[in-house]
Amino acid sequence: MSPAQPSAKRPASATDRDISPPPLKRKAQTAISKTAVANFFTRTSEKPKDRTRWTERSPDNDSPATLLVAQYTPDDNASAVPSVLAPRRKIAAFDLDSTLITTATGKRHADDPADWKWWHPSVPGRLRQLYNDEGYRLVIFTNQGGLTLHPDPKSKGSKPPKNRVPAFKQKCSAVLCQLNLPITLYAATGKDIFRKPRPGMWAEMKKDFGVAESDIDREGSVFVGDAGGRTATPKGPNASAVAKDFSCSDRNLAHNIDLEYQTPEEFFLGEKPRAFSRDFDPAHFPFAQQEEDNAAVVQKSDKQDVILFCGPPGAGKSTFYWNYLKPLGYERVNQDILKSKDKCFKAAADFLREGDSIVIDNTNPDTDTRSQWVALARKNKVSIRCVWFKTPVELCEHNDAVRSLNAQLNPESRQRLPGLAFNGFKSRFKEPKAEEGFEEIVPVDFKFRGTKEEYDVWARFWL
Repeated sequence: MSPAQPSAKRPASATDRDISPPPLKRKAQTAISKTAVANFFTRTSEKPKDRTRWTERSPDNDSPATLLVAQYTPDDNASAVPSVLAPRRKIAAFDLDSTLITTATGKRHADDPADWKWWHPSVPGRLRQLYNDEGYRLVIFTNQGGLTLHPDPKSKGSKPPKNRVPAFKQKCSAVLCQLNLPITLYAATGKDIFRKPRPGMWAEMKKDFGVAESDIDREGSVFVGDAGGRTATPKGPNASAVAKDFSCSDRNLAHNIDLEYQTPEEFFLGEKPRAFSRDFDPAHFPFAQQEEDNAAVVQKSDKQDVILFCGPPGAGKSTFYWNYLKPLGYERVNQDILKSKDKCFKAAADFLREGDSIVIDNTNPDTDTRSQWVALARKNKVSIRCVWFKTPVELCEHNDAVRSLNAQLNPESRQRLPGLAFNGFKSRFKEPKAEEGFEEIVPVDFKFRGTKEEYDVWARFWL
């Protein structure tokens, strides 16, 4: 059989002309890096060791862990060998997101552990300079409220929330590995003592490194974070508008731990500071020596009477009772203790029947609520006065946080109140009037009442 003859070349059709040849130099896109491919074909014994050690911490012995801690230790043979061998008394502390790193996609929150890049190209080099050449100890303090280390099995919902912890760990390990410096990262996932601006993460850092407050070079140390309370700047002829900061928590943390504060723009880029503001500043309420304040103290005018408190949660009502009215022999009726309004009315009626004077230590925000106590006083033929606590709600929220997070200032072991408690009071509040049936209305402005040691705790930022 003779070999097949080549077919005659047929003319190209319109269909043939529409078919394009594959591009010769188009690079295939893939999410798999060369490193990942190399690791796949590398024996387990030959793969580099993961040098990030993760641990969890609890705010107290009775609560689940809410603090995630990553301690990165470089390879002994790494190039990042410190040239400064003196004790590291200077601390350079940083926020994480929008300070050291940002998303590579431009999204506000990363959906993928690989979606990150350095906040500015100068960041890794500056950190290496701080550690290797200037003798700083490097730490990271970050709030990560989107993470849940131990979900509550009793929480409501058709399905449990997405577990974001593994992806966060993967991202942080990659960041720390690229730096290859001894760094400890603290991530606060709850709304407890660890959350910035509260000083819990700072206290953990001191315990981890065995350093006392006196060991720290305050003048040389710094905390860098983007949450500085900076106000918005309008659009100018040669510059675009800049939005205000979402929070002042980083600046407030620096104040709490007595470190210099800088924004990332100031620290890494050398920009000048911008104007900032705080929603609440305890410095507006300075400490004063505790002297008898006759103008604020309610004197007992009748043998038996009723005093009705009116004011938001955290206004200082209970402290006022213990300081000024308990010594005068007043009995206290409080719904936080008795748990229901009916029990409060029963306790009040029993005290009045026995001839005691009483204080109704509740919020009593509106006319309808107060009218029931006025009716009880009239039924028992005793006078009733209203003590109106004119404490701003922002200050009340601060007081509530201080109380719930510091056992020495919380003798009744009260739990933190939800925001609904303060918003509910604001929506229901009606200013008390003498026409409601009160013999007198005594306005009380807030003043810190306690020792200097207690004030030093109170005067920190807690929200």
